Amino acid sequence: MKNTTESENQFVVDLLTTLRQEKFSPRGWWCFFRRSWEMSCKTVNDNPTLKRSWVRTTLLIATLAVAMILFNFLLEGAERALRFLPGFLFCVVWQQSDLFWHLGLNRQAQTSKLFPTLGLANVFTWLRGLGASYLLGRLVGGLSTASWLALVVFLCGIATDILDGQVARSAQTHSKLGQIGDAEADFCLYLAITIILIQNAVLPLWLGVVMLLRFCGPLLAVLGSYFLLAHPVRFGSTSWGKYAGLVQCLYFLVLLAPPQLAPVIQIANLPLLAATLILMIAAPMAQIVQNV
Repeated sequence: MKNTTESENQFVVDLLTTLRQEKFSPRGWWCFFRRSWEMSCKTVNDNPTLKRSWVRTTLLIATLAVAMILFNFLLEGAERALRFLPGFLFCVVWQQSDLFWHLGLNRQAQTSKLFPTLGLANVFTWLRGLGASYLLGRLVGGLSTASWLALVVFLCGIATDILDGQVARSAQTHSKLGQIGDAEADFCLYLAITIILIQNAVLPLWLGVVMLLRFCGPLLAVLGSYFLLAHPVRFGSTSWGKYAGLVQCLYFLVLLAPPQLAPVIQIANLPLLAATLILMIAAPMAQIVQNV
């Protein structure tokens, strides 16, 4: 199994090296996506149980996406729902395509054995991604998002974040797929919440920019490492990263809290702000050290 994983990693490196040698030309990109797609299709065809699991998960996500579209239609009317639709559908389709593309990474961390199904932990992760897609769809459509609505989606995201970790540990289904999906879902959700807080004039612009850089900086580093250096980056959390995520989550909850909790907000705001700023500097540094 270890040899299988090593050969797959080498396959990815070969693809990226070829893309660099082609100087990122259209022909190079075409070969990159074609060969990646062929590898994904081979994984699916060789593992019909995993394919059925992906189909069931996609149907679940699609059903919930339709429910969200209907909710938005009833909440805000047809005109605003139509503005919301393109961005939301793009995010959902991309999310499920990305899952299909990376099914070969659904392997047990210790033995590299391919899991026969996606598992409940990954389903929770992709549900969090669906919530992030909802908020991103509103942003792309130019719609404002009330703090109460952002809070509901954010609380659902926190719940699925807790559940996917608990389920993965209890069922021993940790995988590279789960790590990548978890990182992508968190990135999209926190990015959307940050922009919404800036839009609602709840988060100071300078602080919002710092937070956006904290999200976008590592993303650019990962893309640069993959495509410019043909060197995969390890996806893994550090202690500093966990603390930063926890404190930032608490800070967002304070900012999204209803006005009735104003006395609590005033007390907790400054300490959480200071801790968030410190940890937003420490966490990326720890991640850089881990990869180096």
